[in-house]
Amino acid sequence: MADLGMGGGPGGRPPISPDAARTARRQLERNPVSLRRISALFRPHRGGLVVVIVLIVISSLIGLAQPFLVREVIDVALPDQDLSLLLWCVGVMVGVAVASAALGVLQTLLSTRIGQQVMHRLRSDLFAHLQRQSMAFFTRTRGGEVQSRLINDIGSMQSVVTSTATSTAANVTVVVGTVVAMFALDWRLALISLLVLPPAVLTTRKVARMRHQVTAERQRKLADLHVQVEEGLSVSGIRLTKTLGAAPALAGRFEHTSAELVDLEVRSQLAGRWRMATMQVVFAAVPAALYLAAGLPVTRDGLSIGTLVAFISLQGSLFRPLMGLLNVGIEITASLALFSRIFEYLDLIVEIDDPAEPVHLARVDGTVEFDHVGFAYEADGRPVLSDIDLTVPAGTSLALVGATGSGKSTLAALVARLHDPTAGSIRLDGVDLRDLSLAQLADAVGMVTQETYLLHASVRDNLRHARPDASDAELEAAARAARIHEVLVALPEGYDTVVGARGHRFSGGEQQRLAIARTLLRDPRILILDEATSALDNTTEREVQAALDTLARGRTTITVAHRLSTIRDADQIAVLDHGRIVELGTHEQLAARGGAYADLLRRRTSGGESITPAEVVGV
Repeated sequence: MADLGMGGGPGGRPPISPDAARTARRQLERNPVSLRRISALFRPHRGGLVVVIVLIVISSLIGLAQPFLVREVIDVALPDQDLSLLLWCVGVMVGVAVASAALGVLQTLLSTRIGQQVMHRLRSDLFAHLQRQSMAFFTRTRGGEVQSRLINDIGSMQSVVTSTATSTAANVTVVVGTVVAMFALDWRLALISLLVLPPAVLTTRKVARMRHQVTAERQRKLADLHVQVEEGLSVSGIRLTKTLGAAPALAGRFEHTSAELVDLEVRSQLAGRWRMATMQVVFAAVPAALYLAAGLPVTRDGLSIGTLVAFISLQGSLFRPLMGLLNVGIEITASLALFSRIFEYLDLIVEIDDPAEPVHLARVDGTVEFDHVGFAYEADGRPVLSDIDLTVPAGTSLALVGATGSGKSTLAALVARLHDPTAGSIRLDGVDLRDLSLAQLADAVGMVTQETYLLHASVRDNLRHARPDASDAELEAAARAARIHEVLVALPEGYDTVVGARGHRFSGGEQQRLAIARTLLRDPRILILDEATSALDNTTEREVQAALDTLARGRTTITVAHRLSTIRDADQIAVLDHGRIVELGTHEQLAARGGAYADLLRRRTSGGESITPAEVVGV
């Protein structure tokens, strides 16, 4: 039979705390779940599920044969010294145990496989769906929340098949079968058991609730402890702590939380002991009541010792499944809440998606046209860009300058279709970006930003993230062009050296050059450089800029610029102010015009300094 646990959740899992149950109910109120939709997930496995349920029923019913065999041994085989009957009963007992064990293993195998296949499908579908979400979704959603739903919630959903559903079927079968068998053995003892069991079960459940409350508080403190470990012992956390001298304060905070956890652990263990003590009393009191009933004149007539022993054995197997059935409502609510959380993400509208019939460009030249483009992050929010109208011919460069918040990075991001314009359109070689497939657009547009993200993998794997089929020779050529090859070959394991968490093995300039090499491998026709060197020192900046110059050669380039040389060499310069282009032209044209750009040059070139976005105020 299925492992029914000691009065906890089905399958011996820890019972669900009241807080968790309330959270589950709120989730279902916010995002109801259709049972038809859940059943659709298991429809491809309905044959396997039927087999699992049949195995559970058979295993449970086989287990009920044991008490009747015991009665036969005690009342007949032993008193009559009937060796053949004794051997038959003992053989059947062993056979029943072997059959139950084998059926249990087979049931676990099938139910686990079905649960894992359903989880795999859900996990893969959800990951693919989230990959299609726009940047706006990820900026407004906590990263931990996405990971929790993708990994923890889907992992917990396996219990719907392997624990909740299967154990509920087993519990129902055992309870119904046991009650029938009890009445078949002796209806008087059955009535006594049914009178004694309810208060015993309710008492045990009350003690369990007390433990749940303590456990819930303990889990909250453990979560606080995990957060403090993550914040205090991560690479970034350690760096911040050391630079701020905050180590003593963090250690004190950790010690305080740990001390609170000591008290909660003691209370939790004590509550657990009370629960076990209560159950021990129940297990002793119910058989004691049956022994007493067997000795009373009213009930002892016709009651054999074998019947009494068999009955007590049956009654003992009734308590656990009955407790499981009492908790099944909470278990189902929690399971539905998990489905609700997953479906809530699966139902998210894909804001930026492939068109129904994408236009395919046989060749990408790289002309980018902004046709009266406007953009706002919220439908009714303040416009970030307004009436942007300009053309970047293929193979030319555009520099974007302006104060922080003027819309430069947003305008550049629109070309990569990280967002879609809320007004007007952006065209690539005459085709609206929204009419191109996302795959072709990704091939055509490459982007290097100030925030470089490197995977916790080897350098080789990081480079191949851009182009999995790239050869080693192509990796090396890209690294040489990005001025990073010499650094890589000097590493202990060369290109096979593991980058480390978020690229901390490398300096900021080295990370940028790795990102440039990665972009070079894709060989895009259009290149977007979003302040790729603004956070670097002058020496490193020159090295990275040299690599960027190599990368930009022969491509259409849109640069959010802060270096004077980059701006001066651009074919066009667009000066943005509050989301609008206030000046547009070449360096010579804008300098001769005597406007804001010229004023900027006078202020900056006198000291030979770079132009920083934050200083271009009022442009």
